[in-house]
Amino acid sequence: MHNAIPLSLAALMAVAIIVIGCFYLVSPERMTGSFGLKPPASDADTRAWLRLKGIRDVVSGLVVLTMMLTADTRMVGIALLVEAIIPLGDMSIILRSGGSKSRALSIHGVTCAVMLVVGLLLIHAI
Repeated sequence: MHNAIPLSLAALMAVAIIVIGCFYLVSPERMTGSFGLKPPASDADTRAWLRLKGIRDVVSGLVVLTMMLTADTRMVGIALLVEAIIPLGDMSIILRSGGSKSRALSIHGVTCAVMLVVGLLLIHAI
């Protein structure tokens, strides 16, 4: 029972990132400003690159949901710890590229921190 809250948070994060990924796949132009970088040119090549991010997000969420259905909570925690590298990398790239510090920290930094805490709770490290 002590895993109910962390598992619920893991599921919520997974579904949220799948939804965000779907938005990047369906309408990448609308999502460009939400990431924290200056919006790129609106052309077919840029849309294709943004859709790559959408695929990454959808698969990242599906990995967590799949682990929740097929593995124990410890493995879900490990998956979250590994996947926390993604928002950490996104935050780092935005900060190094002169993007929005507030978005880098509030969106990607907080996501990374929550993934780390939930992952550690699920593997019982904290």
